[in-house]
Order: sequence, then C-alpha cells, then structure tokens
Amino acid sequence: MNYILSALFVSVLLVSCSGTENTDNSSKPAPVETNLWLVYSNEATVFKIWSPKAQEVKVLLYQSGNGGEPLETLTMKKNNMGVWELKKAGDLHGTYYTYSVKFNEAWLAETPGIYAQAVGVNGKRAMVLNFETTNPKAWETDKGPEVKCANEAIIYELHIRDMTIHPESGSTYPGKYLGLAETGTKGPGGVATGIDHLKELGVTHVHLLPTFDHYYLDETMLDSAQFNWGYDPHNYNVPDGSYSTDPYKAAVRIGEFKQMVKAFHDNGIGVIMDVVYNHTGRGDDSQFSLEYPGYYYRHNDDGTYANASGCGNETASERAMMRKYIAESLVYWTNEYHIDAFRFDLMAIHDIETMNHVAETLKKVNPSAFIYGEGWTAGDSPLPVEKRALKQFTYLMPQISAFSDDIRDGLKGSVFGDQSTGFVSGAKNTEESVKFGVVGSIKHPQIDYDLISNCNAPWANEPWQSVSYVSCHDNHTLFDKLNVSRPDATPQQIIAMDKLANAVVLTSQGVAFLHAGSEMLRTKFGEHNSYNLPDSVNRMDWSRKTKYARVVVYYTQLIAFRKAHPALRMTSAKEVNKNLEFLQTQDGLVSYVISNNANGDQWKRILVVYNANTEIADLAIEGDWKVAVLGDDFFTENYPEVSGTAKISALSMFVAFQE
Repeated sequence: MNYILSALFVSVLLVSCSGTENTDNSSKPAPVETNLWLVYSNEATVFKIWSPKAQEVKVLLYQSGNGGEPLETLTMKKNNMGVWELKKAGDLHGTYYTYSVKFNEAWLAETPGIYAQAVGVNGKRAMVLNFETTNPKAWETDKGPEVKCANEAIIYELHIRDMTIHPESGSTYPGKYLGLAETGTKGPGGVATGIDHLKELGVTHVHLLPTFDHYYLDETMLDSAQFNWGYDPHNYNVPDGSYSTDPYKAAVRIGEFKQMVKAFHDNGIGVIMDVVYNHTGRGDDSQFSLEYPGYYYRHNDDGTYANASGCGNETASERAMMRKYIAESLVYWTNEYHIDAFRFDLMAIHDIETMNHVAETLKKVNPSAFIYGEGWTAGDSPLPVEKRALKQFTYLMPQISAFSDDIRDGLKGSVFGDQSTGFVSGAKNTEESVKFGVVGSIKHPQIDYDLISNCNAPWANEPWQSVSYVSCHDNHTLFDKLNVSRPDATPQQIIAMDKLANAVVLTSQGVAFLHAGSEMLRTKFGEHNSYNLPDSVNRMDWSRKTKYARVVVYYTQLIAFRKAHPALRMTSAKEVNKNLEFLQTQDGLVSYVISNNANGDQWKRILVVYNANTEIADLAIEGDWKVAVLGDDFFTENYPEVSGTAKISALSMFVAFQE
C-alpha cells in the first residue's frame, strides 16, 4: 500500500474511546478527538497540551536543544476540555521548545511533552520541524512488503548496534542507523554482512529492539562504552539519538532513521518496531508525570506506582487518553516512518479493549500491518486478570498474535532453568508441546492439552495468532542454552539440535520468528540477560558466518523452503484441522502429513518428521514419496524416492511429498 502522510497527524479513529470518560483524576470529559500534536506551517505553529488540573502552563522557546536561556516564555490558554493552547505566528522551523506546568502551586520541571516528534540531545527539549526536509529521495513512493496474513512473515529480531558494531562487520557507520542502510559490506572471508546478509538469508521482516528515544544512553558521551536494549522509554515518538551520526541536531536522527527504513524496503524487507507503552523509564519525572501527574499510570491502594512491568511503574491503557495516545503513536510511526508492524513488550499489562482498538485502527491505515506481543506481565497488576491482554485471552483479540512460550520451552526447555531440556535436547514427554506449536496454538483433535508445557488449552483462534520461536534477545541464545543444558553432548550434536529446533519453528503454522545470529550459532558466552552488557558480549561476530558456513546454508535453505510452500502457513484453524494430520508420535519423534494441496501448495501431500533421537528412526509410510529434505540436504530436483519405510537421520527433520 502507499502511505499517505498527513501534515503532522491525521485524526485517528477513536470512536471506541469514550469521549465522556471521567476518572478520579479529572472532572472533565476526556478530549479523545482533539488533535494534541504540534501543528506546524511556515506561517504559524500551534502548541497544545492536555493537563486539566494544571493551574498554569507555559511554552519556553530555545535556540538549541541543550544549554542557554529561553528566547521567549509564552503563557498558554486553557479551554473547557482541559486543553492548553498557544498559536505562535511566524516560521518556527528549527526552534526548540519545552512546556512548564504549574501543579499544586509548584512549577514542575520542563518537559518536551508526550507528543514530541523531534528532540535535541538526550531528549530534553522538543523542536519545531518541517518534516518534509527529513525525507529521503523517493520517500513518497516508499512502501514495505504486502502481508495478507501475518504468518507469511519470517521475522528476524535484531538490535541496531549489534549488527554492525563489530570491527570486522565492514560497516562505515558501525552501530548506527546508516550502518544498517549500507549495502556491500563484507566480513571475514568476504562474507556478506548487515543488510546484504539479511537479504541473502531470505527473511521478510526485521524486528528492531526499541529504537525510540530512551533514557539509559547518554547521547553526549557516545565515545564512551555504553549499551542498552532500550526498554526504558523517554520520548515515544522520536528515534533514539545514540544510533544517529549527530544526536545534537534533531533532524539528523529522523532523516537517518528514514534512510534505514527505506533501505530495508528497497531490499524487500519489512520493518517492525518493538514498542514499550506498558511502562516509562522514569516515574515522577517522566514526560507523562510532568504533563499531568498521576493520570497515565496505575497505582496501588497506598498511592505507590503499580509495577507489573518490574521496572517501577505501569501505564493505564484503559484510560481514554492513554488509549488515544497509544493508537495515535502507532499510526504516527506508520505514517511518518513507514513502519510495517509492531511488537508489544509485556502486552498483558495493557487491557484487551485497548489492544483490539489499536489493531483495528492500525489496519485502517495500513492493511498489511500486524501486531504481536508478549502475552504476560512481569508482576501483578491492579488491572483485573480477565481484562489483561494475556496469552490465554488471545482468542478475544482477533487481530493480535502472541508469543508461544509453549513451543519455545517444549523445544529447548524452560528459560527459567539452565539445566532444563526440551524435545531437541532429549527431554521426555515434550511431543505434545511440539505438536501444539506445529498447529499454531489452535484447537486440534489430535493434541492432548494436559501434556503441554505452559498451558492446558488452545488459546489462538487462528494459527497466525501464535508466534513460533525458540530464542530471542531475552535469556540464553539457543546455542548457549543447548550447551548449558547438555554439557555431555558433542559439538556436532549441539549443532544438530540447534538446526532441528528452528526447523520446527520454520515448518510450524504460526508466525516464524528468529533471533539474530541463530543462523551462525550466536553466543553471548553463557550470559542470559545482556541488556546492559558490553558490545563484546552482544555484538554479532561475523567470523562465525565463515566458521559455521554449513549451518548458515541450512538456515537459508530452510527459510526458502518455508517461503516456497504455503501449506506451512495456512491462514485458518479450519484449514489446519482439515489438512494436517499427525501420524506416529513416540519419544523423540513427531510426524504429520499436510494434504489436499493445502493453501494452494504445489504439492498434494507433504510428510514432515522431526527426529530428536540420537539414532536413526524408522517410520512406516504408505505409498511412494519423493524426498525434499534429508538431514542437511534440501532437494529441488532429482528427488530421491522412498516407500515402505522412511529412515530419519538422528537429530534432524525429514520432509517428503507426493505431487
């Protein structure tokens, strides 16, 4: 689809957010249909802020993003909806500003406001900006890949800095947005790195760990050693300056972020943003608290911040203006930056109604957009359990997908126990969890739900509502987990377990999700929580692409195989139940057949077998079959033939077909 860029923001469809909501914090109706974004033209700029209990609000204008005294201090006027407004004549492009709110007879610290779109260094001051000046060439025709059903996507989760920061990455802009936009980079042995590697691998979407402006990294000290995943939100609607070439100039990070997005799109790769609306990096001095103290957060009975995030606070998505904010922020990133999809951190802190609302809103702007998230919290919340966007309530959110910790832990063992093993690493009684993952967490008559690792009932309406994965930025890498849980295994067995785990992921009916570097056996040297550890732990070591070249080839062929066969990504539970039948299941062996040229597949019947045993397994089969995958070999012609008994190599996937 073509993205239609509004002047600054279109009025988002907020009909479902009641315009007459009253809360304990406000006696006035919530102005959910009011445009609270900065409105700029070369004739005038309109500033707005919603703070119904404020006694006074001022706008302070500055020449730069840090330091210096205000050029002007202007008093805003309040309307009967609690919105403070000021229209300033003239062209303010390039002028920095803050708001100052007087609350309970005290002036709060200055804030760029929650709707800030451009900021100076460390995000302390916002800037008035003509956004057309930040657009790359041909930006008006830029678009991401069309996605009719979410499980068409093959997602690769990466951290911007990790991909290019290694000295041998070949990048001219290591650790920067422009580093990911750069083509032609080479690593050890001349291997393709960066975006060329991703294109070579064949993934359809990159999932960027948080790239909005966050607190932890000091943008004035980028020459010093700093690293963070970015789950500490500061300014939600601005790219983080640490990945730009000049964090002091507000327009630079914006233009370079757009260049990165366009580079991915030009190479046929969609861009997914990891969004963290569930909490803020600060509490009392967050942008929300400096604008309207108390309103945007949930609190305990004693007045302290509720903390389902485990990070000190949690936002109140059920409140009309927070719901409005989340929806409008998503649409803003979609319109202004051409973001294709969104991953919600700790999604269950949000309420079900909000998640349904934001999904419906987003789909109207970009029909190819999709949303997925973590269907859990990090702690308890005042929000009633039945209202939380938990994994088990995914069936109540028909346009939302959730991570399947069932297939994750079923394949490799629990992330909460280093010694815990799974299907590929020799655990017993894990086959039902694998089968549940294969069908995409839906109801299927051949699954015993009492034997699944993390739940005892289906939770997805459709298979694409389940995100299939075995590793991500959290916890050990897959390679490290297998090594720590199976110290007795040989290096060759560990590699085989690794390949089998993601072979299951990439032949399952849910959305396929890979952690960056899995294809080259990425290691973080046993660290399971590297959120603030140095580059030496987190960076992609491109020498491993050379060292484990055969593994990279296996992953590349596996991805190509999934893309070539729509039977592996059926669009409905009805299709899966009609076409997918499990065959023999025993310790360490799962097998099934997909029939009827499912989902328009060129093959009439496809036989898939996962053998997690350390010995060859024999599987009795009826009829004549052609072999497509045997051990490390993927055949695209001159297929070997098999009948009667199929011999499945140890620790591997086997695929055969009938035309």
